[in-house]
Parts: sequence; structure tokens; C-alpha cells
Amino acid sequence: MRRSTVAISAPGKVLLAGGYLVLDRDHTGLVFGLDARIHVHVQKLPTSPGVVLSEIIVRSPQFIDAEWRYGYRETEDQGGIEVVQLKGHSTSAQSRNKFVETALAYALSYISAVSSADFGSTSITIVADTDYYSHPGSKDCTSPTRFVNFNVPLSEAHKTGLGSSAALVTAFTAAVLTHYLDQSQLTLNSESGRACLHNIAQAAHCAAQGKVGSGFDVAAAVYGSCVYRRFSSSILVVLGEVGSAGFSKRLRAVVEDSDPSNKWDMRIDKSAAVMPHGVTLLMCDIDCGSESVGMAKKVLAWRKENHEEAMLLWATLQKGNEDLARELQRLTQGCNSISQDYKNLGDIILTIRSLIREMSAKAEVPIEPSVQTELLDACCQIDGVVGGVVPGAGGFDAIALLVRDKALPSLQEFLRTFSTTNKVESGPVIGKVKLLGVKQEMDGLRMEEANMYADWVR
Repeated sequence: MRRSTVAISAPGKVLLAGGYLVLDRDHTGLVFGLDARIHVHVQKLPTSPGVVLSEIIVRSPQFIDAEWRYGYRETEDQGGIEVVQLKGHSTSAQSRNKFVETALAYALSYISAVSSADFGSTSITIVADTDYYSHPGSKDCTSPTRFVNFNVPLSEAHKTGLGSSAALVTAFTAAVLTHYLDQSQLTLNSESGRACLHNIAQAAHCAAQGKVGSGFDVAAAVYGSCVYRRFSSSILVVLGEVGSAGFSKRLRAVVEDSDPSNKWDMRIDKSAAVMPHGVTLLMCDIDCGSESVGMAKKVLAWRKENHEEAMLLWATLQKGNEDLARELQRLTQGCNSISQDYKNLGDIILTIRSLIREMSAKAEVPIEPSVQTELLDACCQIDGVVGGVVPGAGGFDAIALLVRDKALPSLQEFLRTFSTTNKVESGPVIGKVKLLGVKQEMDGLRMEEANMYADWVR
């Protein structure tokens, strides 16, 4: 039985340690969830008496002309539910939204495999917390809600690199499943329910990206902060395309992990991802970004061509990442945060950065570009800034800083006037530097109160 209204949010992420290494099952990544969330609200589409519609409308009202309308049909031979964008009725100038469309097709296909749900007509609203995007001058200071109107088309919004696509696919999939399925079929409060959501969100996100990634971002969206070891890519390769014969049956087996010859093998350790009391993980946006997919291809190509050298470097990096997690745990267990000595933590971070720059130079990929090095080094000169990194795949996304509470005012003042002295001949240039209003969060996916979105839902 369909629930009348469902609202779910999923957190962003920052891969503090393990960039590129997390692509390999021999290594791990230390990922923290962030309190910036993507929110998805689902409700039955109101219609006039006697009017029957078979349409799903998805809106992202913080952006200009961001609306997608979909029809759907059940395919033959258990091929699942095929979703078709209704071009004549969609107002979006961005044509397809591959993440929304794929997540919808996967969610509906799974629902059709486990129930006889009548999809009917549904309205889905997506809203994002402010810090997912750089938006100079777009915030409405008179707004009483936590959300703002970005006042730009989605294609023109500058992302800050907090993992919006994984959070979107996870929250979207969870909301659609929860809307259509009875609690006896799926409940997100249970370990098994979260595992099913994780599996289908990973499958949908990989399909939308066109590749099987490491999945750390989806894992953080579902479970929150953790030390993550990736799953074997072969688990998802068996699925094939939506509409192919037997797709819904294969999808159900993958989601429910019911095939003994194709078991999920990722490892998620929440106890190993902690932050000491009095220290906060903050993100500093530089208002530009990089294409991590292209960078990853270059790094992996270098590793393949220089296997022995790369494996030695990656093993050293893995040890540094493990040292970082252990030191965070040691400091967390300390009794007095005021008297804690954070020098060892800072030294570990500096060692990791040095190794990252070595990999960056050898692979000829700007994992920690010189302008980011300048910014990080300058921030770390401030008393109370323990250390910082260009997280994840690196490049020109927001940097991550570990900051003691006492240092926040000094850091904010420094960033107001910071400008780079590093003259680059090509590539992105650092724009206005600012602290984002986000910090680490341990929790993953959660149910929300639907009335929080009253100003945005039609």
C-alpha cells in the first residue's frame, strides 16, 4: 500500500584519506559523512475526481526550469520497468537527468519484482542544502527555511564536490521504495533494509555514471562516516540493461544478496571513523572544480604502466591512511581535549600530502595542484588548524581542514582576505575562498518530517 507522503535525506561525503586507493579492494578509504544533505519528498500526485494519470513528475525547484516528467511501462520477459521522459511536457532545458532517470527505473523495476504495486501518478521533489553549490549572490536572506533558491539552471550550478550525485541517488531511491513498498517488504530502520538500499543505490549510481566505481560515496550516503573497502565490480556486471530479458530478476538477486555465487563483499567499519572532541572537519570552497573521472583514468593508466613503483607508493599511502585513522581514534579516547597534543596528527597528514604530491607528479595529474598546496600550507600556519588535504580524487574541489574549535574565528578572518600568489599558466584559477557551513556527521540516511519542505512542494 502506497504511503501518502515520504521524506528522506542522505548526507554528502568527504574522502579524507584513500583517494584512488579506494578503487582497489586491497586498500581502504576513510570517509566522513557531512551534514549537508540531499532531500527527496515523494507524494501521490493530486488529480481531479475521475482523472487517472500514469505519470511521475520530478522537480528540483531551487533551479530554473528543473522539471522532468516520466512515463513508464513494464517490459517483456521480466525486463523491469522502462522509464521514458515525456519530452513535450518537461520544462527542463537540461534534457535528460541521468541520475534521476536511472534511479527511478531501478527503483520501479525492483518494486515490480517484489510486489504488484500500482505506480499511478507521483510527484517527487528534490531539494539540496546550500553548501552543495557555490552560488554567489543567490541566497535569499529573508528566507525562513534552510533551503535557498539558486536562481540558475542546474547545468550552470558550480558544485563544491560534496558527493551530490551519490546522495541524490541514495535519497531518491530510498524515498521511492519507501513510498511504494509496505514496511513488511522493506524498512530502512533495519540492518537488512539498509543493506538492500545500499545495494540498489550502488547499482543505480554505477549505471548512471556508466562505470562501476568504488562506491564509497554511496556507502557514506547510506551508513554515514566509516572506513570503507570496496565491493568486487563483478557483482554489478551481471545486471545488464533495464529492459533486457530477466533484468528485474537479476536486480532482485543483487539487491537482496541472494545469489551465493555473487555475494556482496564490501566492508564498512563505522567504529573506525571518529573525530576527537573539540576538533571539527570543515570544508573550504574555492569556487571551481575538476573532472575526477578523467583524473582517475590517468592515475590508473600510470599505475598500470609503472606497476611495481605504483604498488610501493600505494602501500606506503595505505599505511599513512591507517595511521591517520588510528591517531584519530587515540585522540578520541583521550580524556581532556584541551590538553591533547595534535602534533602527531598534523605530521601524519603532512606525510600523506607529500606522498599524494609524489603520485600527482609521477602520474602528471593535479591531485594536489600548486594553488591548493599554497592554500593548505597557509591555513595550516594558523594556530589550531591541525592539518588539511585536497580530499578524494583531488583537483580543484573544496579542501578539507581539521580545525580545533578555538581556531575558527582566525581561520574565517584569514580566508576573507586570502588571494593566491601562485601564477598558473593554465588550468582553473582559485576564485573566492570561503568556509562552507558543513562539518562531519556520523549518521547516514534518515527519515525527515515532510512539513520541512512545505515551501518547495507543489
